[in-house]
Amino acid sequence: MHSNRMASRGYFFVVLHALVFASIATSAFSQLSPNYYDYSCPSALSTIKSVVEASVQKERRIGASLLRLHFHDCFVNGCDGSILLDSTSSIDSEKNAAANLQSARGFEVVDDIKKAVDEACGKAVVSCADILAVAARDSVVALGGPSWKVRLGRRDSTTASREAADASIPAPFFSLSELITNFKNHGLDEKDLVVLSGGHSIGFARCVTFKDHIYNDSNIDPNFAQQLRYICPTNGGDSNLSPLDSTAAKFDINYYSNLVQKKGLLHSDQELFNGGSTDELVKEYSDDTEDFYEDFANSMIKMGNIQPLTGNQGEIRVNCRNVN
Repeated sequence: MHSNRMASRGYFFVVLHALVFASIATSAFSQLSPNYYDYSCPSALSTIKSVVEASVQKERRIGASLLRLHFHDCFVNGCDGSILLDSTSSIDSEKNAAANLQSARGFEVVDDIKKAVDEACGKAVVSCADILAVAARDSVVALGGPSWKVRLGRRDSTTASREAADASIPAPFFSLSELITNFKNHGLDEKDLVVLSGGHSIGFARCVTFKDHIYNDSNIDPNFAQQLRYICPTNGGDSNLSPLDSTAAKFDINYYSNLVQKKGLLHSDQELFNGGSTDELVKEYSDDTEDFYEDFANSMIKMGNIQPLTGNQGEIRVNCRNVN
């Protein structure tokens, strides 16, 4: 009887410890909620959506650019809008990091969204970090992809770090093990890596990011490599663009089908299907749109939860490019 009581008490403490740990781990996330602006600005989400839809209709590529901004924001000190800050005497802008310089775009659309949302709300209520998260979702939907409930309530950082951006954003020449480690450092697993790489279903990449792959790698379809060499010569042409997959204006599973055929544009893309641990997932998504859409939505929510500033942390910027 006595030993049973001791055992149950031990069990109680194990459960209690687990619950306390879980509550600490999720405390930041639990402050984020899909309904965060329901009372402070009920028209916030519909306003963001209308500006994104109009922008994507005007230029399909902007959808990929807005999705990428959210990704590059979250991978540098969390989803805090830091990528939007311009350089000042005290801020070394992340826009100048290797992964963003002359390639990150869509900042003017974010300015347009911010202006429209602040007008709709009557004041600066919606953070720039939340704008990036919602605009990413609305861009994917506008290009035919899945929807998900974006958790909201992030606040904006008052600092940025080009150094952190250079260290944290995965590079197009990364190996599979480097990609896995990079994502793991952000609390994301192998599945998240494969799923979120599916964001390359839309948009374009510059020649400088895939030149080495088409001239020096063996895991690429030779005819595909030959076609790309016309766009991307050995000398010059670094800013010439090529679509990341064969249907760059439509969010679909062609990205994965292309990888199976060894037609990944970036070295880091093709690494996901190159005899390694992620091959099976790539195959699965190349055959199943529904699976990919569902998993993409879940991984985007997970990514959007990386180290958000909440409560009294940070601020709500009046201008997304500058600290208040």
